Amino acid sequence: MNKNYAVSTHNNDSFDLWDPFFEDFFDFPREIRRNDLMKADVREDEKQYHIDIDLPSIKKDNIKIELNDGYLTIHAEEYHHDDEKKNGKYIRRERFAGKFSRSFYVGEDVQENDITANLADGVLTLNINKVEPKKETKKYIAIN
Repeated sequence: MNKNYAVSTHNNDSFDLWDPFFEDFFDFPREIRRNDLMKADVREDEKQYHIDIDLPSIKKDNIKIELNDGYLTIHAEEYHHDDEKKNGKYIRRERFAGKFSRSFYVGEDVQENDITANLADGVLTLNINKVEPKKETKKYIAIN
């Protein structure tokens, strides 16, 4: 289906109210919409890289940060426990529930103690010290 999503038109059709409401829901599979999770801004100053990741409503206990082979991976979980019988039947659910993660390559010379993390107001901020790559030292064998 070839559609221009940047343009929205409004007329007096009775279904016009519902078209924008359901447009994303029916045109995009759930996996593509998940790419909107964990949006990040990466910036740098003289000494550090800073990564700000949106994690609204995620509790600190549901976030794990792992450094492995130069990759910094953030794992998060979000679950919505609500009783549909008590709260009514859902017509549409857009809030994601489940596990998701995002990885950034920070270099193999970065160690855990080079990274600090803070969660405030739904934003996880990671500060990563800039580390000089270790110089490869060549060792020569003397010939007798």
